[in-house]
Amino acid sequence: MSKFEIKTRTNGEFQFNLKAGNGEIILSSEGYSSKAGCENGIESVKKNSPEDEKYDRLEAKNGKHYFNLKAGNGQIIGSSEMYESKSGREGGIESVKKNAPVATISDLTE
Repeated sequence: MSKFEIKTRTNGEFQFNLKAGNGEIILSSEGYSSKAGCENGIESVKKNSPEDEKYDRLEAKNGKHYFNLKAGNGQIIGSSEMYESKSGREGGIESVKKNAPVATISDLTE
């Protein structure tokens, strides 16, 4: 079962990771100053992840591929890991589309 994990960064900010059923992180958030902001980010991922046009497919300077998921207002709400190939990146996008809407939330800050 996929899940969002909320955790606290060393600087005190809140962050979430979306993990697939196998435990692999498939999407990570920015840092949020409040837990409520982080929870709103999760809801935004759940809402926007099924829509293909919300994904920016990018290539890093080192030739690796990654993607950003954007909210309706164009703000980045999650970023992927680096993939060796475009097909790997596409697999990551499909995994987020499939897993995010049904993922549970696990709060590791409590």
